[in-house]
Amino acid sequence: MNRLLLSALALGALMVSCGNNDNPRERHLFTDNWFFALGDSAQAYQAEYDDDDWRQLDLPHDWAIEGDFSESNPSGTGGGALPGGIGWYRKHVKITSSDLEGRVRIGFDGVYMNSTVYVNGEEVGHRPYGYVSFEYDITDYLQVGDNVIAVKVDNSDQPNSRWYSGCGIYRNVWLTKVSDVHVAQYGVFAYAKLVNDVKATIKVETKVENSSDSHAFIRMHQYILDKAGEKVAEVENEYNIGSESDIDISQELVVEKPHLWNLNDTYQYRVVTDIYGDDDMLDRYEIPLGIRTFYFDDTRGFILNDSTIKINGVCLHHDLGCLGAAVNRRAIERQLQILQEMGCNGIRCSHNPPAPELLELCDSMGFIVMDEAFDMWRKKKTQKDYARFFDEWHERDLTDFVKRDRNHPSIFMWSIGNEVLEQWTDANADTLDLASANLLLNMQRDPESLEEEGEEMSVNSLLCRHLCDIVRRSDPSRPITAGNNEPEAWNHLFRSGALDIIGYNYHNAWIDDVQNKFPHKPFIITESNSALMTRGFYMMPSDQELLWPVSWDKPFFNPSFSCSSYDNCHTPWGSTHEETMAIVKNNPFVSGQFIWTGFDYIGEPTPYGWPARSSYFGVVDLAGFPKDIYYMYKSEWTDEQVLHLFPHWNWQEGQEVDVWCYYNRADEVELYVNGESKGVRMKEDDQFHVMWRAPYEPGELKVVARQGGMIIGETVRNTAQDPYAIRLTADRGQIVADGRDLSFVTVEVVDSLGNVCPNADNEITFDIDGTGVIAGVDNGSPISLERFKDNKRKAFYGKCLVVIQSKREYGNIRLVAESEGLEEAELIIHCLPQEMCERRLK
Repeated sequence: MNRLLLSALALGALMVSCGNNDNPRERHLFTDNWFFALGDSAQAYQAEYDDDDWRQLDLPHDWAIEGDFSESNPSGTGGGALPGGIGWYRKHVKITSSDLEGRVRIGFDGVYMNSTVYVNGEEVGHRPYGYVSFEYDITDYLQVGDNVIAVKVDNSDQPNSRWYSGCGIYRNVWLTKVSDVHVAQYGVFAYAKLVNDVKATIKVETKVENSSDSHAFIRMHQYILDKAGEKVAEVENEYNIGSESDIDISQELVVEKPHLWNLNDTYQYRVVTDIYGDDDMLDRYEIPLGIRTFYFDDTRGFILNDSTIKINGVCLHHDLGCLGAAVNRRAIERQLQILQEMGCNGIRCSHNPPAPELLELCDSMGFIVMDEAFDMWRKKKTQKDYARFFDEWHERDLTDFVKRDRNHPSIFMWSIGNEVLEQWTDANADTLDLASANLLLNMQRDPESLEEEGEEMSVNSLLCRHLCDIVRRSDPSRPITAGNNEPEAWNHLFRSGALDIIGYNYHNAWIDDVQNKFPHKPFIITESNSALMTRGFYMMPSDQELLWPVSWDKPFFNPSFSCSSYDNCHTPWGSTHEETMAIVKNNPFVSGQFIWTGFDYIGEPTPYGWPARSSYFGVVDLAGFPKDIYYMYKSEWTDEQVLHLFPHWNWQEGQEVDVWCYYNRADEVELYVNGESKGVRMKEDDQFHVMWRAPYEPGELKVVARQGGMIIGETVRNTAQDPYAIRLTADRGQIVADGRDLSFVTVEVVDSLGNVCPNADNEITFDIDGTGVIAGVDNGSPISLERFKDNKRKAFYGKCLVVIQSKREYGNIRLVAESEGLEEAELIIHCLPQEMCERRLK
């Protein structure tokens, strides 16, 4: 079967599954059976170009994650030390005459970066920003019969990012067919104007386009469906639209006794727009609607549905560890589940528009999202970043970003930028390397870089106001903030008066004075801590605070290339986790915080350089294994009992070991070594752990928690013996046979009694057969130079990870893990139809 027929069959099947007799709008996933080649080709855009020897693959795709780490890769360690370059994608499609009766549009959720789209050899459009979603009407470029869509992706100009960006069509692609009269892209916006127990007044703004060369008379029926599919409000009106023009329609609908969206009850309605010409339906367009009330208060913080809630958030970059930047819904869902189990309720999309899947999951799982547009404006942070495109593209990119995301109930604030250099009058990074730029960004500047009181509005302040105006044109319902690392009130962004919420990155010492500097302004810590940790590594004494590096302008080196997993190591601009926790907890006016970061991410391996290639900032490591600090947050942010004892109990005989415990719901905890008490500890005010210093002796380390004198829990750490076997644990034993679903398998090296060997670094090889493939391997080490796409991985402090992806076949996946000198392990994962798999989100 040739590729054209394959593509045509896939097109037809998907259109049937998404379209129906009542709705002429047909939208389907357009990701199967693309052809890819790395490297530039001057003729690859032409329809007749011979791509027989190109690699066939499904999107999303990130070619950089498939490469080798190298110190010479132009991205540098800040960008993950993985390759960039130019890549081409081509897709062959057979089009029928009926396909061209309306308009055909191709949409890209994200292409990194500098993408150019061609259809049948003609350029359709170019988009430089790698994180923004965009769409083209390709009707006039298509022909009946064979067609070729080609996409050039150019990520050769590096460095252009302060973290790992990925390369390629790394998010989903969609093909949409609509009639000549249709709702515009992102053309319906619904939000609550008035909400109480009796009713909710919903304002709905709609843009309808007429692409035909004749006048159109339409009837628009707009209604709201509840979760059961019942109509709870509706309105119908008639309109005239001129040829090749559009109209904006604004109307209100009233929902009686609204069911509110909340963090623990993510109830969503649907707003449906039906457009008719005579009696024929021309279009149906649906959006989600979460009805809720919220505001940020300068004394009480964040209020959702009349309840004060602390935003216990984290910052997230977009990579998915060993999967790279290539979007996968299950991988994102897993990250959010791990964070939610910690008690996290907020996500900051750092520092760019996220994948739509992230926001959809936040809507359904219950998160407070700070949606962010840019990491830089006109002044660049790396040599070839988005600043070179900002003047030409910022208005279109920012508008498209807000319009795409504004119907998500999980979004509660927009951020127009992170640590932009326009905060200061003179902060020019044009000649700086990445380390120097970070010094500029994260250390306090000379006050002379700020204009004096009384001067006219600066160009930088006007730019901030301009960006806020762009946001408000598309969404007047949400507040706007920015991540600022200049806390002085004469920061040009603050002086603009355009920001609704004052956001500080770090600067804990300045927080006490926020209400004096910014009266009547709500406040949030947009980025906190920058604490540094390597899972499984401990530096003693643990009560010694390590400032790494002392500053960016001083060379830093430690032969371990590791950071302590006690909460005792952080950057000079940051703090310990416990310091910020106390500030947020004790100050009601602080709306919350977004920890830097929830997960480790590829790139920015502060405080180290090569061979370090990923970050140390995460509460969870790159493989998804929680670090010890995870349990401090869980003890504070959840009602679930926590009794977490660390470190492991494998040391040198007689060595004094600092033993920490995070706990809650108990008056006191007592430590025992081989049955002998080492003392009772109780937390003091603003202290979130207790500590003992105990001489090591092999055997059992145990902590007992008591409430009112009664034992309510205990945790044990045993001395592990020599590595004996491999243990495999899948997060899900059943996955959907759709070619996309994943099972994350934790791989542990254990002794003969099943204790994890905390220092094991055995190389483990994986063999797989059946209805699955290995999507990636990882171990959480920031300095491992092993490939992410492989069938083997070394354990890192006793653990590694293998990610299994389904094929489009029902059946079983058999995974075998083996290592020299260890007893092998085997695991079976079942690939089933969607309806047979256990539902993960209720």
